[in-house]
Amino acid sequence: MPSFSDQFSSALPYEQYLANGNEEQQRRWTQVYDIAQVDSAQRQLISGFERKMKVLVHSGIWCGDCVEQCPLIQRIAEANPAKIQLRFLEREMSTELSEELRINGGSRVPVVRFYSEDDLWCATSGDRTLNRYRALALKRLGPSCPTGILLPEKGEVEATIADWINEVERVQLMLRLTPRLREKYQD
Repeated sequence: MPSFSDQFSSALPYEQYLANGNEEQQRRWTQVYDIAQVDSAQRQLISGFERKMKVLVHSGIWCGDCVEQCPLIQRIAEANPAKIQLRFLEREMSTELSEELRINGGSRVPVVRFYSEDDLWCATSGDRTLNRYRALALKRLGPSCPTGILLPEKGEVEATIADWINEVERVQLMLRLTPRLREKYQD
């Protein structure tokens, strides 16, 4: 299997990745991108990141979960492109990698892998955030399972982008606090 460095260099930036989709796929991704926003407080947080991180999204241009989450991850990366290097890799490009990234026994996407600036693995997240699961539970489990903790549909995008920001921030803090990088940058 190719190294992370090889995978990352062969992966595509968002716009190039999106261009590989058909017209309908591009339309769906663009609709979500257009409504996804990083608010000013979130932008301030992300713009304060000091460590570079590489983020590789194992995705499917055809996948509904990818449509509803990957544009949000792109919006986050746009808030600090100098520190967040984001690339997309089509799931169908590597069956071996798909096997390695199975979640709960299934070949799922999106799977987001976070690495340090020097290609050391930090975290893997996917295929859905907590708020995505809550929204799906509300839709699929219905009124027979009221919990009172499920978000209304209106807030799903905002809640999901907040989930992803939390994960990106968690990795940023990991990188910021690691003795190896603190020694390197004398901070």
